[in-house]
Amino acid sequence: MIEQLNRDRVGVSIKDAVKSYGIFRALDNVSLDVAPGEFVSILGPSGSGKTTLLGLLGGFVQPTSGSIWLGDRDITFEPPHKRDIGIVFQSYALFPHMSVGENITFPLRARRLPKSTWPDKLKAALDMVELSGYENRRIHELSGGQRQRVALARAMIFEPGLILMDEPLSALDKQLRETMQIELKRLHHRLGATIVYVTHDQREALTMSDRVAIMHKGRLVQVDTPERLHDHPANAFVARFIGEATLLPVRRQNDTDVLLGDQVLKMAHRVPDAGSLHLVVHAEKLFVAEGSQAEGCNRLAGTVTDTLYQGESIRVFVRLDSGGDLSFRLASNHAGRALLKAPGETIALALHPEDTVIVPEAD
Repeated sequence: MIEQLNRDRVGVSIKDAVKSYGIFRALDNVSLDVAPGEFVSILGPSGSGKTTLLGLLGGFVQPTSGSIWLGDRDITFEPPHKRDIGIVFQSYALFPHMSVGENITFPLRARRLPKSTWPDKLKAALDMVELSGYENRRIHELSGGQRQRVALARAMIFEPGLILMDEPLSALDKQLRETMQIELKRLHHRLGATIVYVTHDQREALTMSDRVAIMHKGRLVQVDTPERLHDHPANAFVARFIGEATLLPVRRQNDTDVLLGDQVLKMAHRVPDAGSLHLVVHAEKLFVAEGSQAEGCNRLAGTVTDTLYQGESIRVFVRLDSGGDLSFRLASNHAGRALLKAPGETIALALHPEDTVIVPEAD
C-alpha cells in the first residue's frame, strides 16, 4: 500500500527570487533547483533567510521578484492550498480534539476527495509511519515521536508533489531527535518523495540530505553534497559553520603550496588565487604523527595547552609553534589514551595533503 503515496515525483525550482522588506533584502537573488525525489536541506544561522525561502515555496510569502516552479507549473502566486504541497511544522499543528485518523485524513476532507478513497489512503499512511492500529487514539495519548509521525502521515496522505519541513524535530529531545532522523531518512528512501527541509542543526542536515544549501545574509553560499560541503567548503563562512574546524591564516606560495608562518604545507588540490586565505583544520582529520601513516603528511608541531574528556573522545587543545591554536580528538579508549599528552608537553600532529584544505575569506 505504501507505493500509493507519492507515486508522482516532481522537482521544484526557485529562479532569481528576491524578497525585500523596505530596504532590507531577506532573500537576495536566490536560485535553487531540487530534482524529483531529492532531499535538500536549507541550513543557516538565524536571520539567514531559510524560513523566508520555505515560505516562498509554501505560498505563505510572496516574492518581490523572481518565480517558483513545481515541475513545469508556475506556482509563484498560487495560494498555498492549490500548490499540491505537504507541510510539516515544528509544532506538529495537530488538532487535539480529533483522533489520529481524523488528523491524518484532514487534508482529504479539505480537498473534498471522495470519501470512498479515505480508508485505503489512511491505512497506507499509517503503515508508512508504523502507526497501524493507532487511528482511534487521541493526540494527548501519543508520545512526541508518535505525534511527529502523525504530522508526517498527514503531510503525505494526499500524495503531494513536494513536502516542506520546517525544523520538525527541533522540539524533540536529543535521543528521540536522532531516532527520528534515521526514520525520516529511511522513509524518504522508501517513498522517493521530494523534500525541502529547513534546519539550523548542521548534523541533522548532513545526516539526512542528498544535498545541503547553506544560506548567509539572504544568499545561497554553497549547495553541495554533505561530504563535499564538509570536506571542500566554498569559503571561510561555510568552513566555520560546518563541522568542528579551526581556521588559520596562510599565504599562497604557488598553485600547490601555502605558508603557515614560515612552514610550507603541501596540498593535493590547487590553492585558490585570493588575497585572504585560511587553512581549514578539522579536528577529526588530525592525528598524532607516529609511525608510517604520517609519511608524506604535513606536520604541525606545538604544545598541549589543555585536554577535555567528552565521553567517546578526548579533545586536545594545542598551541602551534608556527602560531595559532587548534584542537583535535583522540578516542577515549586505551589506544587513544596511550597517545595523550599532558598540558605543557610538546606534540607533533599530522595532516594528510588530501585533508589540507584552503579556503578564501567569505564575501
